[in-house]
Amino acid sequence: MTSSSAATDRTPFFSVVIPFFNEEAAIPELLGEVLDVMDGLGRSYECLCVDDGSSDRTLERIQSLADRPGSPVRPIRFPENRGQGAALYRGLREAAGEVVITLDGDGQNDPADIPMLLDLLETSDLVCGIRAERRDTWLRRFMSRVANSVRGWLLRDGVHDAGCALKVMRREVVYSLIPLKTLYSFIPAMAAAAGFRIVETPVRHRERQGGKTSYGLMVFLWRPLVDLIGLAWYRRRCTLTPEDCRIAAERNADG
Repeated sequence: MTSSSAATDRTPFFSVVIPFFNEEAAIPELLGEVLDVMDGLGRSYECLCVDDGSSDRTLERIQSLADRPGSPVRPIRFPENRGQGAALYRGLREAAGEVVITLDGDGQNDPADIPMLLDLLETSDLVCGIRAERRDTWLRRFMSRVANSVRGWLLRDGVHDAGCALKVMRREVVYSLIPLKTLYSFIPAMAAAAGFRIVETPVRHRERQGGKTSYGLMVFLWRPLVDLIGLAWYRRRCTLTPEDCRIAAERNADG
């Protein structure tokens, strides 16, 4: 694993945002893959690793990589577990890059797919992955299918796999988002409400590299339902435009 000199520029071109919760086993391999892919792009970048109050050695593993000379890794720490949505939102709002990349911390997203998504960003504002061959249990696949169907029917965002964490977006898209418990699943709907262009593409999906999922029925059913109701109300009243979001992004960068 290498860290190019481009990765140490003060203002990065890319920001990679990864929320972690008790993923110590996945971190060395996953971040090694991420840094290798990003180094190969030849542009400056940062890798924001948000530890969501882990009780294992997650923070220690992240910090060991961040302490290396010239490392692009930036640890962000929550003292207590606040949920994936909060961790993701914190990382997104701290991202300084013109292009923001998100993926899960459990290793199920393949960082090798990132360049493909970046190519599609040339003619869009948000690129969402679709997990083509999911490496999950049948129950999780079933619940995800139901959740995507209900969400798509109510929000009409045209996205088939909103829960896929692998996404790339222009920085201004971040300023169309509001903090939600299940933020990953509703990024496309909020971006669409603000008028951003969205495309999808199939991506690989892998088995977890370590740890165990913290998603149960509460996450798959109750939390998304609450967020869905609130977001359906929000979309009807949203007056944001891409230009509004660009101005907000520029002001934040200047401030």
